[in-house]
Amino acid sequence: MSALLLKDYYVLWKQMRFFLIAILVFSAIPGGYNMVFAVTYAALLPYSCVAYDERSKWDQLAAMMPYSVRDLVLSRYVLGWISGAGACFFSLILQAAFGLLFHYAASPAALVVAFFTCVSTLAITLPLIFRFGVERGRLIMFLIIFLACGSAGALGGIVEGSDGILPAAVWLVVPASLVLTAISVPLSIRWYARRSR
Repeated sequence: MSALLLKDYYVLWKQMRFFLIAILVFSAIPGGYNMVFAVTYAALLPYSCVAYDERSKWDQLAAMMPYSVRDLVLSRYVLGWISGAGACFFSLILQAAFGLLFHYAASPAALVVAFFTCVSTLAITLPLIFRFGVERGRLIMFLIIFLACGSAGALGGIVEGSDGILPAAVWLVVPASLVLTAISVPLSIRWYARRSR
């Protein structure tokens, strides 16, 4: 799987440098919503990789290589999780640095909420991508991502306004994301295997 992730990294770096720089810029802007937006934006990177793979007929090549359907599907989830976690890390560092300079208190709790909202977004949208492909699943995917970004931003605002004390409803994001992922991964594997036949 590490080779698949490395391949995606090369694709993203070559094709989407501006996209990655935009994530860093949003990570540096003070405010819970901007942090949440940067993390959610970073978690969308697997969709771009799937789109490039479909365009270059990578699925046909991958079928001739020693990769299982499980490896191909899980690499997309792992890429999304790593991207979201990386954006969280950079947001935390940049917000802490700006906090020292401008006396702004960053909220690590907002990043936790953002990360698990991104995990939930991946869990809901990736099966649709594997079932219908990027082109056919795009409208549904964008609707879900729009709702996820809006809800993550709202939750980030709630967390910032609660002086670091998370409301009970916010804690539901963590178990919900884990349950959704546990359902999503086997479903994606089944749909991808059916579609690649």
